[in-house]
Amino acid sequence: MIHNIDEYVDALLDSNVSAADIDRAASVFAATNEVCRILDSPSVSGEEKAAAIDQLFPASVCPVIKKLAQHDLTCQFITVAEKYKVRLDAKNNIATAIVTCVTEPNDKQLQGLKDFVCKETGAASANIKIVKDPSIIGGFIIQVGNKQYDRSLRSKLDDIKESITANVKKSGNADAGSIISILKEDISNYEFELAGEEVGTVVSVGDSIATIHGMDHAMYGEIVVFDCGVKGMVQDIKRDTVGCIIFGSDEEIHQGSRVKRTHKKAGVPVGDAYIGRVVNALGEPIDGKGEIDNSDYRLLEQPAPSIVDRKSVSRPLETGILAIDSMFPIGRGQRELIIGDRQTGKTSIAIDTILNQKGKDCICIYNAIGQKASTVAKLVRTLEENGAMDYTVVVCSTAADPASLQYIAPYSATAIAEYFMYNGKDCLIVYDDLSKHAVAYRAISLLLERPPGREAYPGDVFYLHSRLLERSSRLTPELGGGSITALPIIETQAGDVSAYIPTNVISITDGQIYLESDLFFSGQRPAVNVGLSVSRVGGAAQTKAMKKAAGSLRVDLAQFREMEVFTQFSSDLDPETKTQLRYGNGLMRLLRQPLSHPMSLAQQVVTLVGAIGKKFVDVPVEEIKDYQSRMLEYFDTEHNDIMSEIESTKILDDDLRESILTAIDSFAEVNNG
Repeated sequence: MIHNIDEYVDALLDSNVSAADIDRAASVFAATNEVCRILDSPSVSGEEKAAAIDQLFPASVCPVIKKLAQHDLTCQFITVAEKYKVRLDAKNNIATAIVTCVTEPNDKQLQGLKDFVCKETGAASANIKIVKDPSIIGGFIIQVGNKQYDRSLRSKLDDIKESITANVKKSGNADAGSIISILKEDISNYEFELAGEEVGTVVSVGDSIATIHGMDHAMYGEIVVFDCGVKGMVQDIKRDTVGCIIFGSDEEIHQGSRVKRTHKKAGVPVGDAYIGRVVNALGEPIDGKGEIDNSDYRLLEQPAPSIVDRKSVSRPLETGILAIDSMFPIGRGQRELIIGDRQTGKTSIAIDTILNQKGKDCICIYNAIGQKASTVAKLVRTLEENGAMDYTVVVCSTAADPASLQYIAPYSATAIAEYFMYNGKDCLIVYDDLSKHAVAYRAISLLLERPPGREAYPGDVFYLHSRLLERSSRLTPELGGGSITALPIIETQAGDVSAYIPTNVISITDGQIYLESDLFFSGQRPAVNVGLSVSRVGGAAQTKAMKKAAGSLRVDLAQFREMEVFTQFSSDLDPETKTQLRYGNGLMRLLRQPLSHPMSLAQQVVTLVGAIGKKFVDVPVEEIKDYQSRMLEYFDTEHNDIMSEIESTKILDDDLRESILTAIDSFAEVNNG
């Protein structure tokens, strides 16, 4: 396609070339491909080309064709001619329209069509081109510039079909009698309005990206519908064309396909019925459990709550993971990044956190981006087995989906979470993972011919995630007091947290839980690196009992790690150092936790009080986890009053601490006896 096509059109207008001369020149090119082949051949001299042009074409058109021949672009003359005729008609106040019909109109109907086109465009006269198409069944379609006026029988039947489908879905009654009654009502009440629709034409398509010409007023983020029924979203706006990402297969879309605007921005249906379901990025169910009754519709892109609409984070969202709740607590409304290499337990932390929300009045949304369908199915089965699907929505865009669906998936999941947040509910949303989301957006951007920047990502990739994560917050009581707590996941390469996407998301979030490969492979799971992990908000939301029980845990672990490095090559250690190392090893072993076994607040507090009180120092390291398990069982049976007091008051005073330590000593005596 010629990039400076207007330059050639302007040259024809300056020469005042007649439409007849343009048609004669175009007919020469249309008659045979040989003319283009010769005029665009580099082996033919310029003099020979000029002589042939003077002989074949009208004199008024020759200068422009010679200019095209200099750049070997004469094959594009038809495109130049079509645009020139449009500009010429506009200059002479003549409207051109294409009328699609089954049978050719008579003189009276043709005059009526001309009058209609003149009225709609304000032109003095109109040129009508007739195209026969039996597929429209009856009636006609008028195409004037970028606007289409559809009064075909096919369109009318499609509208009635959509109405019947919607009514049947709403009522749930699909028997023949009810369908016939709905059909009669729709036909009798059907009103046809001859309203113009802006329609574009596909210039090129491939890799789920379509370039469309003719939709001059399309909005960024607007949904468009291709003539085959597939939907897309406007994602790039240029001077003459718009770039569109396609939701689904592009096999039935080709050059010349028609595209209609919907005047609606992209969104997803939402509602309470989504709880317990697995849906795709468009909010459509993919779990085989039937349709979902939606009560509302929310746009994918929504502004984040303003500062005055937010309340400070002051309530905990407990993960049930001792290493996190004790040292890097998460509050409701916080954004805590989970970061680490592949296969280091990032998803496991998120799933355990979801399992721990059972009975805590928190709606969970798990967003799978670019994962294998089998992996997501296994995860859903885990949630079902633990009863977590009763309060969870899974929004899934697998690796088999096009990049366009992977791109909108987290926005769809956030829109569903926002529905619950603005209804006063607390929500937890897991983005697994935003690294694949950034890769999907990079693929889309490169296909849309946006300039690549650092690591081939476009310059606005930071805005991609910031506008997503800023929507997580805790609302003021005036807005219902709901919240969205976000756990975005980022995958690093060889532990490199200084890469482009990790540094971006670290700067957006309120802290990070860093999982280290070496710790994971040494058996420390969850493999939380105490030095690089941090929570910038959660301390304000941590319960008083947990804050007091954790005490010096983080400092003790840091000292242990430092001492471990200095003493790893020493053979002769003093008793105090050996005791310190044994104490640190015991703490590390206590922080190990099996999958799908989140701990309650009382269990965590009792464990921490015993650990900080050095009640596990004399227990062999390899037996500590078994010792801890039996000790907690002992507390549940013999000292349930202590556990109940911790859960109810969430306060750890000195008397309660002494009671816990005394009970641990009693258990030690029973265990040793």
